[in-house]
Amino acid sequence: MELPGLLERVTVAVLARSCKRVASGSANAHVKKGEDFYCWMTVRVPLVFAPVMRLSFPHRPVLATGLLLLVGAPLLRTKPAVAHSAASCPAFPRSAAAPAFALDYQGIETRSPINAAFVLPGQTLDVAVERSTAAEQVVVRASAGAVSQAGTSSWQWHAPDAPGSYTLQVEGSCAADSMVVRAFVMVPASAAHAGYLNGFRIGRYPPTPARRQAFYQPPAGFIEVTPENEDLYITPHLQLRQFLTKQPGGFPKYVVLDPRLLLKLELILQEAQAAGYVRQGFYVMSGYRTPAYNHDLGNVEFSRHQYGAAADIFIDEHPKDGVMDDLNHDGRIDIRDAAVLYQLIDRHQADPEYRSLIGGLAMYSSTSAHGPFVHVDVRGYSARW
Repeated sequence: MELPGLLERVTVAVLARSCKRVASGSANAHVKKGEDFYCWMTVRVPLVFAPVMRLSFPHRPVLATGLLLLVGAPLLRTKPAVAHSAASCPAFPRSAAAPAFALDYQGIETRSPINAAFVLPGQTLDVAVERSTAAEQVVVRASAGAVSQAGTSSWQWHAPDAPGSYTLQVEGSCAADSMVVRAFVMVPASAAHAGYLNGFRIGRYPPTPARRQAFYQPPAGFIEVTPENEDLYITPHLQLRQFLTKQPGGFPKYVVLDPRLLLKLELILQEAQAAGYVRQGFYVMSGYRTPAYNHDLGNVEFSRHQYGAAADIFIDEHPKDGVMDDLNHDGRIDIRDAAVLYQLIDRHQADPEYRSLIGGLAMYSSTSAHGPFVHVDVRGYSARW
């Protein structure tokens, strides 16, 4: 075979392979259309007119070499014009990955794959992704209600009128770049009468104190918990039922939760996992408490538990026996094990991601009713005891 013919064949092979590689990497329909056009202009059109060029242009080596250098080389370096091509998407399972973008809603910013939001019937939930993420690379879908785009990287979900749990799916270019928001439409607090809501005892919230009024407003609504939704994960490691008040009573039950508390618990869990203390999740000894149950316990009047903004937690994995693990490996279960968890949490309170999650931190020793534990809350100001 003569050299000019060989060069043409090499050129055609390189162009065709490059065009195929660029097109196959597309995860976005708009980009794929552009790449198809690019391939037509740089590969298919020259191939169609190659016979004409061979007849009319005598310098075939020059033509072949020029096409190879000017078109083939840039194509080999071309990357799909999307946030993630199929080749660059993480290979690990969805649950092991943090999405490539942050989600903002209800005053928090999160990269957690599973989140929770709480709204009233018919209320609008504003959802946004970080501005560096192009709007066409993220789609927001809802199992009910209406989703409308409010900006290039923001959306509004108009909640249904019926209380219940709904799902918002925030989908990115890769399978790993997806988030779930468990959106709970609450039962308005005005539906409670004489301290009861649908037969469930709530009690009465204390009058708002003169100081720090914003942190002690009675809740606007209550999350209705049923046998059908109590096992829902509201973070990657925590389920709705873990925050139920311990008072007796059947379904439906009601709970109040602050999304900042859920985010804070997940951040703490990440640190505990990194330190090797825990693999799965925390044991939530006490989450939400109704004012009635809080009063029965003889607890302080303005306990953050009543506002869904506090949790008493401990690590219970080795073995799973309902009490704190021996975190300091001294062969005993006592407040020194709670101190290990307390110190781990306290070390990270100055980290940037905790700035909007500031609150109280305390450790408690064992009693005849429970083992040692740590109290965490998001009261809005720092407190230690």
